[in-house]
Amino acid sequence: MKPKKTIQVFYLLVIMAFTGTLLLTSCSPDSGRDIYQLKIYTISDAEQENRMDGYLENAYLPALGRAGIPHVGIFKPVKGSETYGSQIFVLIPFHSFEQMDALQELLYNDDQFLEDGKDYIDAAHDNPPFERQENTILKAFAGFPEFGIPEHNSPPSDQIYELRSYHGPTEKLYEAKVEMFNDAGEIQLFVDLGFQPVFFGEVISGPSMPNLMYMTTFSDTTSNKEHWKSFVQSPDWDVMKNIEKYKHTVSHIDRYFLHPTEYSGI
Repeated sequence: MKPKKTIQVFYLLVIMAFTGTLLLTSCSPDSGRDIYQLKIYTISDAEQENRMDGYLENAYLPALGRAGIPHVGIFKPVKGSETYGSQIFVLIPFHSFEQMDALQELLYNDDQFLEDGKDYIDAAHDNPPFERQENTILKAFAGFPEFGIPEHNSPPSDQIYELRSYHGPTEKLYEAKVEMFNDAGEIQLFVDLGFQPVFFGEVISGPSMPNLMYMTTFSDTTSNKEHWKSFVQSPDWDVMKNIEKYKHTVSHIDRYFLHPTEYSGI
């Protein structure tokens, strides 16, 4: 009987420790920061693209709205990019980990979603609506704790949503780059120069770590180029980039130039 009792005590301690961690997290200064789930669907052809559009627009987004998540971003690579026609980006903002964790059960109990999304949910193994799905979970930067919804007068097909991923060479240098955004003024510079950011986030689970990601938006390609020109020529940036502790904090940058779909909520 002793081994069994020991195991029971062990699990009780684990549960108590986990509960304590959740309580500390919920009471911490960071608890007001958004959580983001970024899904990247890989599709093989126009048929899969149409099926995914139908599912996202007519089933998934309405269901998330009923679940208290009214603003979900749906984006596709711009024409001429390497992944044009083969990827769909879905950005879901949550207020907390608990809201993210509860979503799947809410969807499974939403009869309207199960009916509207039947083609996607009940797809046959030899006729899937997508090839693969990549998931990244992020926590909003302390300096930009909630997502933003840009305002552009141009049509979605002209708008540019630029998603960037900065890889850190080490965990310490990665943390320095995050600090540069939060404390040295990099976020504020983006805001002041009119980049209309959607989010800045620390990747806490993803395929390439350590890294951070952020999304800025522009009315069109010309606006994108003009804004970045103003950024690199800014005296504030010139000072910031030459601070010793912020040098060599990025080892690689991935850039994605995207358009919002007509039905995107961001």
